[in-house]
Amino acid sequence: MAKIKTVFICQECGYETPKWLGKCPDCSKWNTLIEEVKEVQGKSSSSTARSINKKPITKLADVISSKSDRIVTGINEFDRVMGGGIVKDSITIITARPGAGKSTLLLQVADSIARKGCKVIYASGEESDSQIKNRADRILNDINENIWVVQETSMDNVVDAINEIDPDVVIIDSIQTFTMEASLPARAGSPTQTMECANELLRIAKGDKRQRAIIIVGQMTKADELAGLRALEHLVDAVLIIEADTDEELRGLLASKNRFGSTGEMGFFQMSEKGMISIDNPSEFFMTKRDDGEIVSGSTLTVIKEGSRPIIMEVESLVSKAFTPYPTRIGETLGKDKLNTLISILEQRGGINLYEKNVIIKTTGGMKIKEQGINLAVIMSIVSSIRDKGIESNIAFIADVGLTGELKKVPSLEGRVKELGRMGFKKVYVAKDSFATGIKFDNIEVIALKTLNEVIYNVYK
Repeated sequence: MAKIKTVFICQECGYETPKWLGKCPDCSKWNTLIEEVKEVQGKSSSSTARSINKKPITKLADVISSKSDRIVTGINEFDRVMGGGIVKDSITIITARPGAGKSTLLLQVADSIARKGCKVIYASGEESDSQIKNRADRILNDINENIWVVQETSMDNVVDAINEIDPDVVIIDSIQTFTMEASLPARAGSPTQTMECANELLRIAKGDKRQRAIIIVGQMTKADELAGLRALEHLVDAVLIIEADTDEELRGLLASKNRFGSTGEMGFFQMSEKGMISIDNPSEFFMTKRDDGEIVSGSTLTVIKEGSRPIIMEVESLVSKAFTPYPTRIGETLGKDKLNTLISILEQRGGINLYEKNVIIKTTGGMKIKEQGINLAVIMSIVSSIRDKGIESNIAFIADVGLTGELKKVPSLEGRVKELGRMGFKKVYVAKDSFATGIKFDNIEVIALKTLNEVIYNVYK
């Protein structure tokens, strides 16, 4: 017979205790323990349940793989991040800050899938049917008949709808708003309800008779982390994060986990009135289009690595006279400490005085600077601006710069140089001994130098 038990569960880490505590002993967070009621089954009933749910043992060699069985949405950047499309028996969770475009992107994904003949259920516990319809009218040309909307907070009713409609894809927006009757009176969003709902969706996705793709929206905390237990991330096949500043149009879709693709893969979108627009050629998006022969001071080009893909990016600098005792240092897409470090290297090792100059750095398209391989390009853009002499747009810089002024090689350099050659660049400056002996590149000259001073001299000789 089941027994009723009252416990206190931490909303951050899932730690359980029979009494309330102000501070969680496991994760050290304050005021996160919430009282919940649990039913504890006796030994006989749990043994019976294990006997009923027992599945036959199967040889691994006899298991039929579904790795290549994917639903291709046609949204190129989304398919790239997913590893080539949505695996039919997978469960994916997508999270982001409020307003980043989670629901918008998934409604577009639902539309693309529906047009391929797949049935889609869009279950929302946050928005009404009319709100979803208003968004669909705004971003979709017309609404496909293969999309069903379920406005519910009961996961039990969503499961009934799945059994009735028999969809190929189910979208849950968001998991923290749903509850299951078996886990009541635990509130929506609690670890108990979230994990019970997720486990039920996992059972539906990987059923023996009918496999379905499940996409879950997960809320994000103030610390920019997926809300709930870490066990939720372990349970799903893929975790996608939309990276965005709400005042910028650029959106990055990052796969922080993907069992069927590359973890760390990044896709890019532009938020518009018509929804999320896939940026299929980021190298063009993150460069300014200029006429042939047009040279602008303060602009340099480099290649970054996002996931498995090299992307050409433009760095812009503006150096101006300071009229205050403390010159301004602004890095819109670069950390202030990193900018000050690069300026100090340029002053000490490059012999260029900037103590009376304001220095402002940004990147075209709003791309955040995360890696060291862009440092040479940042410094050379400052040199170009202070000298008011532009650098030809067919020249790129790919190297880190040490505190000694020496150039340092960066990873995946061969792929970056090949991307430059594909885009028609003529020269690229890299660190000495960056490549193994015998590697040659067509249509692009690779200039390997040892120090920052050598680069400045070579560019402006």
